[in-house]
Amino acid sequence: MWRYLAGAAASLLLVVAGLMLGRSMAGDEMLPAAPAPVSATGEELASPMAFGNTRIIPTATEKSKEEKRFNRYDRDKNGAVSRDEYLLSRQKAYAKLDVNGDGVLSFDEYAVKAVTKFAKADADKSAVLNRTEFSTTRVIRKDKPKVKCPPVPKGPVQPVVQDAEESDDA
Repeated sequence: MWRYLAGAAASLLLVVAGLMLGRSMAGDEMLPAAPAPVSATGEELASPMAFGNTRIIPTATEKSKEEKRFNRYDRDKNGAVSRDEYLLSRQKAYAKLDVNGDGVLSFDEYAVKAVTKFAKADADKSAVLNRTEFSTTRVIRKDKPKVKCPPVPKGPVQPVVQDAEESDDA
């Protein structure tokens, strides 16, 4: 019996290896072709991505992402991030929690949202939540809005142009 299992595992391994090898040899030829940009007159525009058989998917480089992140932290725009600038977002979050402003975060200040939520749910003020009261504490998540994109036309887009003679007939 173990021979059959070993044979099945070996054949599955060979199939997976073949698929991976096939994909690596195909390279970027498996990417779908992007439609060529079309001008208002219906002519195809030259695009740096349209030359040859290469398909380049534009992405932000790590350098540009880090530059944006650095610029967000560098509030005074002096080209350096100080400790105060680096910790500013944490200080703002801490200040929101430190209700009495004494610089010390007590447990009650830390748990103020949970305490408020409990007090609001405890309708009979018994300091315990029954099943009905507890059900009011559930988190209601909003659905992400569904974005409807128009379909991408296949082939070059031809503008609709009426001749002067045709427009007189209509």
